[in-house]
Amino acid sequence: MTPHAIPAAPPVAAPAARRTLVVVGRRTVAEGVVELALARPDGSRLPDWAPGAHIDVVLPDGRTRQYSLCGDRWDAATYRIAVQRELDGRGGSAFLHDHAAEGFALGFGGPRNNFRLAPAADHLFIAGGIGITPLLPMIRQAELLDLPWRLLYLGRSRARLAYLDELASHGERVTVHCADEIGRADLEAWRPTDSRVRVYACGPTRLLDAVQAWPAPPGGFPAKVERFTAASTDGSHVARAFEVVAARSRSTVTVAPDETVVAALARAGVDVITSCAQGVCGTCETEVLDGRPDHRDSLLDDAERAASLCMFPCVSRSLGPRLVLDV
Repeated sequence: MTPHAIPAAPPVAAPAARRTLVVVGRRTVAEGVVELALARPDGSRLPDWAPGAHIDVVLPDGRTRQYSLCGDRWDAATYRIAVQRELDGRGGSAFLHDHAAEGFALGFGGPRNNFRLAPAADHLFIAGGIGITPLLPMIRQAELLDLPWRLLYLGRSRARLAYLDELASHGERVTVHCADEIGRADLEAWRPTDSRVRVYACGPTRLLDAVQAWPAPPGGFPAKVERFTAASTDGSHVARAFEVVAARSRSTVTVAPDETVVAALARAGVDVITSCAQGVCGTCETEVLDGRPDHRDSLLDDAERAASLCMFPCVSRSLGPRLVLDV
């Protein structure tokens, strides 16, 4: 080597390889539900995560779906997700059921967490069907910290409820309620009156709407929910055109009544990274510098909506004629 030669840089993994997962295990965990164990092709360490986190799974045709991580957070080389075949879905779950055998490669993004477990003297977990997935790591964490908790697990039948064998070890802390055995559950009977209880719920829209409607006990906490699809709007705000200023990009664009903010910004050459396009994953979170957003996501709570420090432009719009965003 000559005196002024620069040593060659050590080889690094290609970026694509760092965002690829391979199916290393597959098993059926309930009727219509498969668990996939995912790892990097070289078996290297995956990004750390906390209970409540999810990842984006990118299918070969570019479609992206979000799945909660339900495995052991201390397993640094493996992610586990459980996928329920949705007969009336958009095709992502059916593709994974039919094609994601061992060795199958998938893209991924994240993990991200909009459903974090917060400290509390007591926890009430409510799961509807496949909604058990983000709650399993929360239960394990509560057990690790020796925190009081209870689980109400709702479903049509036991055959369709995943991980019942694991949950059985917790005895009376777990209540399984199947509609084909004893009819519809009296959800109101589970509403906590103790201000020390934090409620976490995941499952179908009707269940989450009911739980979110619970008033918080005096001095207590509102229920935290994780949605698979965006909450329906009440239709009180008519879609109108408005102006968006992209402050960092120094661009201004008009958002048409039938156009998303993300699409309008793209026309102006301003790219906002998105994933779910439904306001449920949090990928496109954007800081609001001025204006009043019309929040249509399923992520922000009432206090965060009132503060309007951020918005999710994949679904949300503007209540006024102009928004200024930090993009």
